[in-house]
Amino acid sequence: MMQPATTNSPMTAQARAAVPALDIQNLTKLFGGLKAVNNFSLTVQRGALDGLIGPNGAGKTTVFNMITGLYVPTTGDIFLDGDNLVGMEPFEITQSGIGRTFQNIRLFPTLTVLDNVRIAYHTHAGYGLFDGLRRNAKFEAKERELTERAEDFLNIFGLERYVNEQARNLPYGEQRRVEIARALASEPKLLLLDEPAAGMNPGEIQKLMELIHFVRDRFNLTILLIEHQMRLVMNICERITVMDFGEVIARGNPVDIQGDKRVVEAYLGRGAAGRGGKV
Repeated sequence: MMQPATTNSPMTAQARAAVPALDIQNLTKLFGGLKAVNNFSLTVQRGALDGLIGPNGAGKTTVFNMITGLYVPTTGDIFLDGDNLVGMEPFEITQSGIGRTFQNIRLFPTLTVLDNVRIAYHTHAGYGLFDGLRRNAKFEAKERELTERAEDFLNIFGLERYVNEQARNLPYGEQRRVEIARALASEPKLLLLDEPAAGMNPGEIQKLMELIHFVRDRFNLTILLIEHQMRLVMNICERITVMDFGEVIARGNPVDIQGDKRVVEAYLGRGAAGRGGKV
């Protein structure tokens, strides 16, 4: 099996294409005496749409926080396209190609929808502090370019009517669309969605499923999502990893996961599987 390269090991385009988009190896996170994640491993292939599920407190968001650099793993490695992310700052990980949404929407509520998306584009602004302070020709040209790109992006997501609206004034489902649009504006290769359907009604969940498929195909992304809405998970995820008490207890396609005894017991309690329970 090919071993991922470290950040210090150059890799040819052909070799890079052969490694997974995301490869997590033996990840553990301790908070004092609490082992939030224990020996967690996960491989996500390029172009996949995979799910990470489990009961509350299973360690799912802790895994996302380690991938994005908010937490430093106690042990283990995280490879994006063969490059080890462990030890990198969150902004460096974003620049490396990871976009993320959060369980609780984290838009800038008093900024316009346009400015919320423009902010994400500034990771690729192409001008420095000196240009910004002087507001010189380079700064002005780049700012016009970023505004045009953000407006085009909002058109793609059907959000053009909200361009000058404060983010806090949008319906909940539309705020989620803005948050996903902002995550994509950073031009990621891997998109992490943390409970994107939280707080949504059935109609909004249906639209969200269509949106997730759209962004995966339109932007040629790899997507890993955490979700408690089983309707969404079972209908769009191609492969699912299940956690409980910080450890992986099952992995497979949606059909296999629905009937897995360990998964049913984790969600519904011991004995549920014997009564024919399904997640």
